Amino acid sequence: MQHRLSTSFIFIFGALGGLLFGFDTGIISGASPLIETNFSLNIAETGFITSSVLIGSSLGALSIGPLADRYGRRKLLILAAILFLVGSSLSMVAMGFVSMVIARIILGLAVGSASALTPAYLAELAPADRRGSLGTMFQLMVTLGILLAYVSNLGFLHHNLLGIRDWRWMLGSALIPAAALLIGGLLLPESPRFLVEKGKVDDARNVLKYLRQDSDVDPEKELNDIQSIAHQQKGGLKELFTVARPAVIVAVGIMLLQQLVGINSVIYFLPQVFIKGFGFAESSAIWISVGIGIVNFLVTIIAYSVMDKFDRKKLLIFGSIVMAVSLGILAVMNFTMSVQQTAVPTMILIAIYIFGFAISWGPIAWVMIGEIFPLSVRGVGSSIGSAANWIGNFIVSQFFLVLLDAFNNNVGGPFAIFGVFSVLSIFFVHYLVPETRGKSLEQIELDLRHAE
Repeated sequence: MQHRLSTSFIFIFGALGGLLFGFDTGIISGASPLIETNFSLNIAETGFITSSVLIGSSLGALSIGPLADRYGRRKLLILAAILFLVGSSLSMVAMGFVSMVIARIILGLAVGSASALTPAYLAELAPADRRGSLGTMFQLMVTLGILLAYVSNLGFLHHNLLGIRDWRWMLGSALIPAAALLIGGLLLPESPRFLVEKGKVDDARNVLKYLRQDSDVDPEKELNDIQSIAHQQKGGLKELFTVARPAVIVAVGIMLLQQLVGINSVIYFLPQVFIKGFGFAESSAIWISVGIGIVNFLVTIIAYSVMDKFDRKKLLIFGSIVMAVSLGILAVMNFTMSVQQTAVPTMILIAIYIFGFAISWGPIAWVMIGEIFPLSVRGVGSSIGSAANWIGNFIVSQFFLVLLDAFNNNVGGPFAIFGVFSVLSIFFVHYLVPETRGKSLEQIELDLRHAE
């Protein structure tokens, strides 16, 4: 079956987990106020419906890695697609707070699984010289998913089609990309590295020959490199925290910082920032979110095109500087000028901040957790990195509105804190993050073992 698929199809469908990741985290921003009214929920219950997906995501990310190392990346992507279908269906028909939370936790399991599986899967399929750009497809799909979620929210708002409430259509629209991921998962090849580990060398050779048919990479040499390190004993926690300890530190640090610079506070709460902080109407605030979503998506396309032309570390530090400067100016401005003066400059500075994030930390964090772990612990290592991302996401999303309230709805306060983390991220990258551009996964692993 796979020989009738183009390599572009394989990588696009392989990254579809990212689209669902973005869609299901973005769709709730427009649906939650409608659900709150429909079910007569209090603010705490509405907040828990939003954050319950993060609980499921952390569990999904942590549990999927060992399973992927045992059963293969492809089978677990199919399982994630089924969980997406079940969670989306249940959220569409939920009849109250409890049933909605259960549906959102199931969706979270799917989102967390996809976020841990997809970067490792794409890294193992991609040739070394294109791994950055192909790995960036995951983040590109995340940003596209967020943008499509915003569009879906606007499209269904106040349209109770067939007598079904608008928010049910919003949540149900996730069934379309979930079905695409399931179909894609049934057609995609298994990772050649997993096949070699399981002794299926001929199958791995066939997959590599197919994937490298338009590339200068010699599939036989790549197969030999994979075989040279493939048959190690499957790594457990001991190896993870000895040989792979530098990779664990980098993965957890880079994933926590990706969230602590504040990106999801912008994605989840930007309408609230402009409603509470600047007195905008709800419809105007949602359109600002759509605009920022477009900036995020377009800059990630640029990142896709430059990812293999510049060192990962240089791009990360560049992004950190852009974020730190834009957040610093934004914070000072909001503390020293009137609300009327700062509304438009705040929009511009947030767009510059999004540019800094989307060109660097957005895609590179996901690329790197797929490539820095040794093969023997890659699944579980990616799980730990992904779980750190969801924990950081949970912290930021839980405390952003509290911080905003503590600073009397002055957005300068929370953004100043995010600016501090942007500065800290420069030092983290400079001192702890290894350069991986252009190296094979096997070379990265050998460098890591030699460093130990």
